[in-house]
Amino acid sequence: MSNFSRSDRFAQQLQREIAMILQREIKDPRVVMPTVSDVEVSRDLAYAKVFITFLLEDSDGLDKAVDVLNEASGYIRSLLGKRISSRITPHLKFVLDTSTSEGMRMSRLVNEARAEDERKKNQED
Repeated sequence: MSNFSRSDRFAQQLQREIAMILQREIKDPRVVMPTVSDVEVSRDLAYAKVFITFLLEDSDGLDKAVDVLNEASGYIRSLLGKRISSRITPHLKFVLDTSTSEGMRMSRLVNEARAEDERKKNQED
């Protein structure tokens, strides 16, 4: 038996298809280089939370881009329904994924702390 549940396999398929739709079909200038980082699907496959990251760093621009995608979720859902072979096409909710930017911020803080420790060590010698 497979280690993945049906909802996990369905979420992976949704992630691939939504990424293709965002890349090829969404032409809004407020949505710059979206990347689908993860998809969480409800157990009944009726709802999907789509975690998304952008190339932008501007927080206002990011919020607007997520709002644009949530407004276009019906259109994206209709395109998705044509691409997947499922009885149910889930309702989509786009959510900004901050884990990548948070990870980069934590890494920068660690590097700064290490550099500060190295500088203090060199001053003592």
